Amino acid sequence: MKTEQVDVLVIGAGPSGTVAASIINKAGYKVKIVEKMKFPRFVIGESLLPRCMEALEEAGFLDAVKAHGFQEKYGAKFVKNGKICDYFFGDQFTAGWTWTWQVQRADFDKILADELEKMGVPVCYETSVTDIKFNDTDSVTTIVDSDGNQSQIEAKFIIDGSGYGRVIPRLFNMDKPSNLPPRKALFTHVTDTKRTMDDEPNRITIIVHQYGIWIWVIPFSNGTTSVGFVGEPEFFKSAGGNPEQQLRALLATEPYLADRMKDIEFVFEPKVLESYSVSTTKFYGDGFVLTGNVTEFLDPVFSSGVTLATVSSQIAARLVIQKLKGEQPDWEKDYTEVMMQGVETFRSYVLAWYEGTLDTIFFADNQVSEIKSMICSVLAGYVWDTNNPYVKDHKTALHKLAKLINFRDSIKS
Repeated sequence: MKTEQVDVLVIGAGPSGTVAASIINKAGYKVKIVEKMKFPRFVIGESLLPRCMEALEEAGFLDAVKAHGFQEKYGAKFVKNGKICDYFFGDQFTAGWTWTWQVQRADFDKILADELEKMGVPVCYETSVTDIKFNDTDSVTTIVDSDGNQSQIEAKFIIDGSGYGRVIPRLFNMDKPSNLPPRKALFTHVTDTKRTMDDEPNRITIIVHQYGIWIWVIPFSNGTTSVGFVGEPEFFKSAGGNPEQQLRALLATEPYLADRMKDIEFVFEPKVLESYSVSTTKFYGDGFVLTGNVTEFLDPVFSSGVTLATVSSQIAARLVIQKLKGEQPDWEKDYTEVMMQGVETFRSYVLAWYEGTLDTIFFADNQVSEIKSMICSVLAGYVWDTNNPYVKDHKTALHKLAKLINFRDSIKS
């Protein structure tokens, strides 16, 4: 059987895998990516956050992405019963990037992977991992290509950025359920001929349709828009028919979108994503580290997926480089604890969103600008800035604020 030797094997050619591979390649180490799918391929996670830009910059991808002309994104708009709350990243509490992009992920991911190959890192598409054997931190990985040919890769370290494929967690029984309830998303892209400048397009719009049910609207620079409903699976049973009939019926019930989406052309048959939240028992082990959605995927509401993917791979790559240099990185302190800070902050905001706490905050009258800027930093992906009270005290700060708003409003009434 053919055997190849590399310093680092990366599983998965999404943003998590390509960011990690580029950073390690820049440090002078031999890297190889194996990817199960053929690119370009569709995936959700289309609205990036400004914190992503730091990782893309370190990986050397920014110029290539800019050249594509993706829709620039400067904030997020929340809508409920006709009331609007805007968050502009330029107002955020944390110093950092104040804009990012809204991207068609098939194109975006292919751009990163193509740029990586230009740097000299091979990407093997339509190649599956069937077995991994570890000997201390060294490993032998068996792969199979689309023609059924088997080969092996000997590596000093493995980065698993396989996303929903979850290669190492599944091979070594490391998956565990998320503590978030199961939810379903029904979505498509539309030819958005009725879009106006007032409708966006330089930010994501999130609409509270009813308690626990929300809609994303993500405009792209080519005139199409991503639209999706998210909620408990039971909600979707109210709209019968096939996925297209269901989505059209649901869009017709949302006053903010009904006219704009009436008789609109769907670019593809609506897709369904269900019970997507998942976690793992550990983020690293002897000879490997998990990055991106392999560690934990929460919920699409605050576009945290690509941020956690790129930041985790950025941090992991630096630690892998230390390991290859003969140092002993503290994986628990410098990786797991850091990533859990971000994951748990986003989790608090996801939970607060579905229970209605954020409704109270987002749509309150006479908002305090300093507090709004701190929350804006979280929405921009700066969930590691513990100088921000709404990051440091994420488990309690939102609930305290909502109680104060309710108390204030009750006195006024």
